[in-house]
Amino acid sequence: MWTQKTLHLAPKRRGFHLITDEIEQQLSEIHSLSVGIVHLFIQHTSASLTLNENADPTVRTDMESHFNQFVPERARYYRHTYEGDDDMPAHIKSSILSASVSIPISNGRLALGTWQGIYLGEHRNHGGSRRIIATVNGE
Repeated sequence: MWTQKTLHLAPKRRGFHLITDEIEQQLSEIHSLSVGIVHLFIQHTSASLTLNENADPTVRTDMESHFNQFVPERARYYRHTYEGDDDMPAHIKSSILSASVSIPISNGRLALGTWQGIYLGEHRNHGGSRRIIATVNGE
């Protein structure tokens, strides 16, 4: 079985957000699969998807702090600046992290590790709603 659908995420503030529950709620198709894979692809160049710690929210805060130090705003060598100080750093962060993740499906559930969750990296101050294309394959 193959299926593909567009998932919609409500606008979120800048930072890293645990979105595993939102993804699972919009992907009821996985519950009928004993084995499979879901590929998630975000259709934006200023946000990212990644997997990381799902229990302690300070990890998400630390991720945001680190990436803001690692990829600062207003670097004097940026040329792409007409969309705001957060725009070029958002593109860089998105490229460093990734636009997609693939997760196995096992017995009707995402086969994430005990402490893993799906993160949305929202790298803009006002990014707006986000679209994710989910492609599911399994049996």
